[in-house]
Amino acid sequence: MKKWISMLLLCTLLGALTACGSDTVKEPEKKPSQADTSGQEAEDAKEPAAEAAEPENGKESLSDGKGKKGLVVYFSWSGNTENVANSIAAQTGADIFKIVPAEPYVDDYDELLDIATKEKQEGERPVIADTIENFEQYDIIYVGYPIWWSDMPMILYTFFDSYDFSGRTIAPFCTSGGSGLSGTVNSIKELEPEAEVLDGLHIGDSASSDPDSAVEEWLKSLSF
Repeated sequence: MKKWISMLLLCTLLGALTACGSDTVKEPEKKPSQADTSGQEAEDAKEPAAEAAEPENGKESLSDGKGKKGLVVYFSWSGNTENVANSIAAQTGADIFKIVPAEPYVDDYDELLDIATKEKQEGERPVIADTIENFEQYDIIYVGYPIWWSDMPMILYTFFDSYDFSGRTIAPFCTSGGSGLSGTVNSIKELEPEAEVLDGLHIGDSASSDPDSAVEEWLKSLSF
């Protein structure tokens, strides 16, 4: 009898030890809903960084980013303003148009000064040889000129008289020996009150042979 009782107690003890061992070796699993949620949060955390990424330069925003089409229009006697115009066109992808007088200016600088003085005093409007086709397709007009007697050459006044700038953006730029924009931005605002006239760019004659850096900085500062 004692033998059967001893065997019964031994079996009971072994069963208890086996049950305890099975409860302690297995760790709880993460619920599927917890795994899905944490994965989604990780993806969401990546998205703002992608949206905030900016292009390496301003070309996309200036020419493509907002669907605006640009045109560089310039008059240049010595070639200085032409250098700047070409740089703007290259950096923005804008079309380009050179203002050429129907009656060419003289090559002699002193004689040119006399002609420019007469044009300004008499308010002349020199005739432009060519016209711009489909001007209405352009949203941004970069307008370049040298400074003659603290003003734009009078042929620029002919240009502004010839086209409708209503609702368009004008970005002036000029070259000179050191006189800056000489109030020409305000003059353009008076000529084109229905247009948005942006801050202008002035590049000195000595820097006009390599204007790329100055042009790039100016373009980035413009608010389109």
